[in-house]
Amino acid sequence: MNFAPIEELFHKFDETAQILQEDLSCTYLDALGETGENFFHGSVVQEEISELAKKRLTKIYASFRTDTFSKEDIRKAYQLAILKGMKENVQPNHQMTPDAVGMFVSYLINKFTAEKKEMTLLEPAVGTGNLLFTILNQLPEKEISSFGIDVDETLIKLAYAGANLQEHPIQLYNQDSLEPLFIDPVDLVVSDLPVGYYPNDVRAADYELKADQGHSYSHHLFIEQGINHLKEGGYLFLIIPNELFVSTEAPKLNKYLTSQTHIQGMVQLPLSMFKNESAAKSILILQKKKEGINPPKKALLVTLPKLSDAAATQAILNKIDEWVKVDK
Repeated sequence: MNFAPIEELFHKFDETAQILQEDLSCTYLDALGETGENFFHGSVVQEEISELAKKRLTKIYASFRTDTFSKEDIRKAYQLAILKGMKENVQPNHQMTPDAVGMFVSYLINKFTAEKKEMTLLEPAVGTGNLLFTILNQLPEKEISSFGIDVDETLIKLAYAGANLQEHPIQLYNQDSLEPLFIDPVDLVVSDLPVGYYPNDVRAADYELKADQGHSYSHHLFIEQGINHLKEGGYLFLIIPNELFVSTEAPKLNKYLTSQTHIQGMVQLPLSMFKNESAAKSILILQKKKEGINPPKKALLVTLPKLSDAAATQAILNKIDEWVKVDK
């Protein structure tokens, strides 16, 4: 891989974000969203900026052309800048999905939707958009109309700027994803589920997966919301904590999933990707029930090896290919 364009772009994003951060007295992440918009327009759109900062920025923006960089170069450079900003202002829900996971989710989507060329996709916890952008960049032969939702204003602004820079026509909504959504049912729901408790007990009461006592699990409600907004026969690709099915609420979740979906499979991600075993995750693949669609003869259950082990990884990919041919 040629890292030169990614490094060049990162330095442009970083330098201009720092100028804006200082001049506007805002956080690095907010400044990064602002500079992303400036790069897209090719000019400084902020009116409250000083003349000196405007001159410095204009010179850098003038040297940028999207057609000289690939979408993946732009995504990776932008991601690096976001990661820098997150180190300065760490919040638990501001964790980005690792690239390797996003690419493997893309691979699975391609396998399960091989016959479909046009699809609609919902990411109900879109964050900075990195998982969604990875999927769109990895599946350029498919025409995917995308919708992203996030309650965090800073993250949705970063996703908006990133979508523009990569020229992805995504509809983004800044709202609580568990409130009513004005989006038609989609073919795919993809999400790195936000894990924790949902504080709005009144809203949670509208969900079947609400807790019998105390606050409900937000990740359970996100799953139900995803199923509600999925077409019959559509797929969910969910990045879940490995402990999803061992909590006190797990029996209710399991019963709900069995009634609403066919569980196609679960891919356990390598433990080496996570700081400790309790933080480990898997990819859960569900298909919403539809008349005429039968459950798989046997669910796909695999554990990914370290992705640096090429031979072992290829063996797992071969196993998945064989399962898709025989069991799907």
